[in-house]
Amino acid sequence: MRFPLAGKLIALLLMIVALLVALSAVEGVVTDRLRHQTQAQLSVAGSLAGAQTLLGPALQRTCQETWVRQEGAGKDSKSVADKRDFVQTLWPRKLAITSKISIEPRYRGLFKVNGYLDLSTLSADWAAIPPPMVTAGLAQSSIRCDPAVVAVALSDARGLRSADLLVNGEPLAVLPGSGIANLARGLHAVLPDPLDPGAPLHVELTLALAGTGSLAWTPVGNHTSIQASSDWAHPSFAGQFLPVSREVTPQGFTASWQVSALATTARQALRDGGTLCALSDADEAFHPAQKLACVDNLGVSFIDPVNRYVLSDRAIKYGLLFIVLTFVGVGLVEITRRLRVHPVQYLLVGCALTVFFLLLIALGEHLSFALAYVCAASACTALLTFYAGHVLGGLRAGVAFGGAITVLYAALYALLQLEQTALVLGAILLFVAIAAVMAATRRVDWYALAAELRQPATLAPERQASVASHQTP
Repeated sequence: MRFPLAGKLIALLLMIVALLVALSAVEGVVTDRLRHQTQAQLSVAGSLAGAQTLLGPALQRTCQETWVRQEGAGKDSKSVADKRDFVQTLWPRKLAITSKISIEPRYRGLFKVNGYLDLSTLSADWAAIPPPMVTAGLAQSSIRCDPAVVAVALSDARGLRSADLLVNGEPLAVLPGSGIANLARGLHAVLPDPLDPGAPLHVELTLALAGTGSLAWTPVGNHTSIQASSDWAHPSFAGQFLPVSREVTPQGFTASWQVSALATTARQALRDGGTLCALSDADEAFHPAQKLACVDNLGVSFIDPVNRYVLSDRAIKYGLLFIVLTFVGVGLVEITRRLRVHPVQYLLVGCALTVFFLLLIALGEHLSFALAYVCAASACTALLTFYAGHVLGGLRAGVAFGGAITVLYAALYALLQLEQTALVLGAILLFVAIAAVMAATRRVDWYALAAELRQPATLAPERQASVASHQTP
């Protein structure tokens, strides 16, 4: 070949393209696994309960106002009875929620779903029960109301394990359904009739509630305070309000919220027909399924920070850089030791590096991610060390090459763990690699090298000895 260096570079570029196709196929495996994981989460949520959002307690009573109005004028005037039906909703002056959450993981095949059991106590206080307001300008109107109802709404009532209600210290029977417009799921209890309009009211509700993924509350009190604790060490606080204080340890977390009615539009949204949304849906203006406004909420998601498929997908993103740096390393050995490495040998090295990512995914389904990474990296490093010992002309060169691969694997693992600083660390490592290449090749005469490549290939010492032994009669 007239220009062997250019031909070899073209061959290497074609091989890199082929390896990119292989990496894309491995990435497709990760995408497929992530889809199956999402299906597993939906399956568990469909059988147990989905993400929970809790609203209440609230007081409601259905009232009817009747009055007599005059129609016509003069001798044609007549009295006509008229009426209107309405629901009066009374929100608590103080709402205090204490929540203790225990994680109960569920499995669908290889896939883990973070279920939980929440033991909550909701304490609500009303200073007094005001009488219903009459229509302005109707002096002869009268109002009759049904007994008041304590109502609590849930996004998924299937997760309700138990509920005990005390009203002013007296137990009250709990019935299914919230009775709140647009929020049918939940529970309610009918208060004794009649209620003393001027007396304060205290309601205490104890719930055992199961769910998956996230737990949220709606701040509907004049002043809402929430205290939550859990044995989950990786919470993601979300919603319209973050905790005013929180503490996260390896044993779990505690968090507290304080919200004033002046800071939220929850009541207005409910009055306008709003609906309960999970934490992820509430980030959008409308609930994606019902196209209704989401009521303000706050809460916590129970995310898994070591999702093996997410980490594997992130690792594959660095696959091309990984392969190019390895090829550059082999090329440097070629130049500095005056060896010839065939493009097929480059391709085999690239295939070993690509198989590492497939091994990582497969082993990660049965082992922890860290152990799967160590096993896959060790197997590929041992293979490349063995192969480089023959390709690069000696055991010492093979061990040095294996050491460099080990450094690359360690750097990749560090990039995967340091999510917030991955970009700066990756940029620094790439700069160091380019600087090392420039330093190693600063005295290379590329014209002389191209001329040398036109000469017959020089065999490594081990291969020269092998050829000589086979030619000896």
